[in-house]
Amino acid sequence: MLERWTRAVVRWRGVVIACWVAIVLLGAFSAFKLPDLLTTSLTVPGTSSAQANQILASHFGENIEGSFTVILHQTKPNSSELVILNREFDVAARSVPTGHSSKLALTEGILYGTVTSSLNLARAASFTGPLRQALSNAGLHDTMVTGAPALQHDITPVLTADLHHGELLAVLLALLVLTLVLGLSWATLVPLIVAGCTMAGALAIIYVLAHHFLMVLYIPNLVELIGLGLAIDYSLLIVHRYKEELADQSLSPIDAVVATMRSAGRTVLISGLAVTLGLSTLFLIPVPFVRSLGFAGLVVPLVSMLSALSLQPVLLSLLRRRGVAAVALPIVVGRSSAQPGAWARLARQVTRRPGVIALAATALLVVAASSVFWFELTPGSLSAIPQNSPAAQGLATLRTRGGPGVLTPTQIVIDAGSKGRALDPAVSAATQRLAVALTKDPEVFVVSTGTVAPYVDASQRYRQIVVIGRHDFGDETSQQLVQRIRNHDVTSAQFPRGVSVSVGGAPAQGVDFLHRVYGNVMWIMLIVLLLAYLVLLRAFRSILLALMAVALNLLSIASTYGLLVVVFRFGVGADTLGLYRVSQIEGWVPIFLFAMLFGLSMDYEVFFVSRMREAWDHGSDTKGAIIDGMNHTGRVVSAAAVIMVGALLGLILGRVAGLQELGVGLALGVLVDATVVRGLLMPSLMTLLGEWNWWLPASVARLIFVKASPLDERGARPYEALCS
Repeated sequence: MLERWTRAVVRWRGVVIACWVAIVLLGAFSAFKLPDLLTTSLTVPGTSSAQANQILASHFGENIEGSFTVILHQTKPNSSELVILNREFDVAARSVPTGHSSKLALTEGILYGTVTSSLNLARAASFTGPLRQALSNAGLHDTMVTGAPALQHDITPVLTADLHHGELLAVLLALLVLTLVLGLSWATLVPLIVAGCTMAGALAIIYVLAHHFLMVLYIPNLVELIGLGLAIDYSLLIVHRYKEELADQSLSPIDAVVATMRSAGRTVLISGLAVTLGLSTLFLIPVPFVRSLGFAGLVVPLVSMLSALSLQPVLLSLLRRRGVAAVALPIVVGRSSAQPGAWARLARQVTRRPGVIALAATALLVVAASSVFWFELTPGSLSAIPQNSPAAQGLATLRTRGGPGVLTPTQIVIDAGSKGRALDPAVSAATQRLAVALTKDPEVFVVSTGTVAPYVDASQRYRQIVVIGRHDFGDETSQQLVQRIRNHDVTSAQFPRGVSVSVGGAPAQGVDFLHRVYGNVMWIMLIVLLLAYLVLLRAFRSILLALMAVALNLLSIASTYGLLVVVFRFGVGADTLGLYRVSQIEGWVPIFLFAMLFGLSMDYEVFFVSRMREAWDHGSDTKGAIIDGMNHTGRVVSAAAVIMVGALLGLILGRVAGLQELGVGLALGVLVDATVVRGLLMPSLMTLLGEWNWWLPASVARLIFVKASPLDERGARPYEALCS
């Protein structure tokens, strides 16, 4: 099938190139327009916090994600000055659609107030500039605007700048590595061209999806940097195999392209499906934030496969032999890939002492994974953000003067069930009991409630209690406060029958976010592991190799989680790289890490094992197949890992904590997997298994529609014969 497909795209290469040129143009347009459609919303439909926040938006005109906090640097004003300031503040607040201001409050020498609106986060963020200008026009010159919309508005250009710097660094490093592997030739540019087209195609698809689904602000960084690394990896594997096929002078360049796609193209197809399968985990989690990451993650490998299987053979057919002929660099292309190199020598050492090396590698990974016991999660962080933006400076001022919880209060919404009932004596008494109980909680800083707006809506069906905590909304103590309110305080208040109470605000939304993401995550992971096993079972035609691949992937991911704690919580290497020191990892990072690393780990497994299986099928014994596979593929996998890590530097060296955590986690995971796991542990275990590696009984083979691979005592050609 791949042969027919390859000959078709080569025959119609003019059409293929025209299509990809159109895709690149669409991608450029999408990259420019996409940021306006993105958000950092953590909303979780169907939860108590979502219900409370919906009531606040519909009946109080307060969307918790669409509200600004404005800080005025003023000494204590007298009563007449305060009236004037409130009037000016109210005029400025009207620059935001549906916006209205609260009364200014005084704390620690500063005045602050809120501009609330019913706008969603992305829409409200676009009015940050107009609000700042309106405050200045109203005579309030010495003001600072912060809050979720202002933070998103100010972080967006930071993310864009980080992305551009990261892409430049990644491309330069990739070009260097490609030159070291392929030599100076036109073929060196092919992976970069394929990667550029992949990123453009992925962005165009995300732009369309963003009109219909919530999409996270970080998506362009993830799509472009991870897409860059993945597409170059796939393309490099194909170009490397094409050069090998051209060594056979009896093959025409077109026949060499077909042979390449029949082998390396199939490997890329399986690898892309493996990555796609890992990222499908995110679609099973009913949280829009995580599912949007799933969209981004899923689009990247799919477009990478499409470009590798359509554009790549066209480019190779245009290069022919002259285009891949490299200017010899002694340290680069001094040997043929068929000659034993460093990876072959490593494989020989591993196969001589498989037991010792397997134990040592396993122990190393277990030690790395042991730090996972200190793993703590947060829905998000307001402190680990770029501190030089106006919104971040305002947040820092408010945290210092008013306390960390002022910006993100917990809002308890009481639904009395009918109009006018919110002020019923029984409801009021229960509300008062709840408010009094909250004031006694050591985590509570301020409790505000009342019988008029903004605490009671116009219909007098709903009323609210505003609770300001002493810590950030994602802090463990803030999460525990939300749990106490829901599980104890509301029940103890004894509201009358027919009255329902929901807890909203950023802290409650964060609790619901983590609960939904991780509530059923074990079952979701088990389903993905089973599907991955079935894919690898068919790809490797081996029961035990597929099982080993899944087990090694889990061990690799566990060690990555542990190393993430070592870097960010214990601070090992954090100062050197300019990373944040945080006690909690953002909640979306581990689940995305699992999905992405699971796919990338299977990538490298497929690269190695496919070549080993090929050697075995051509008559090699098990040790020879291991050495052959590592010899032919090790250099490509090493280069692919370095290129992927180089692409991830754009995340690591950025200025947003969540992206730093993801970048470090992915980079460490790729390095650990490409070295300790695939270089030491995998070949040592395969050596111990011997011929059982290749076992696939006929009964199982029939079920998955592949050729059986029973155990046999066939003669095997030695490894040296394969290199001749």
